[in-house]
Amino acid sequence: MTARYAKVLMTLALAAFAFMVTFNNITDYGSNFEFVKHVLSMDTTFPSNKAMYRAITTPSLWHGAYWIIIAGEGLTFILLLVGGLRMFAARKHSAADFDDAKSWTIAGATVGFLVWFFGFMVVGGEWFLMWQSDTWNGQDAAFMFYTAILGVLIFVNQDEREVY
Repeated sequence: MTARYAKVLMTLALAAFAFMVTFNNITDYGSNFEFVKHVLSMDTTFPSNKAMYRAITTPSLWHGAYWIIIAGEGLTFILLLVGGLRMFAARKHSAADFDDAKSWTIAGATVGFLVWFFGFMVVGGEWFLMWQSDTWNGQDAAFMFYTAILGVLIFVNQDEREVY
């Protein structure tokens, strides 16, 4: 039972994190909007880089991209919350039932990975060259987030044993 409780608690901790990120991005919209605006406009990348044709300088597209990020974070929260609650409800059931309850957590971790790895590392970091910015580089934070998600995903995905 200890492993099952750990899986539930770790999933709910990730859900709490995703909730706080979503909540903060909505209630303090302007702070992280500045981040998105500068990354997409590439205005703090190396001055002579040859990829400036990728820059997005349209404010409506900045807002659209930011809302896609917020939606991904919110979906991560909802899926992980449901996953944690479903696993908690199945904690005393068979291994097969507990495994079935994991599907929401797996989906939530996948969405979170896509937000913080694909969104911040691939799109932001490489396409918009965020790594070139001393001011608007979120790669270190994104790395911490998606590695935590991957760690929980690996643990949750381990085979279950029957509870007696």
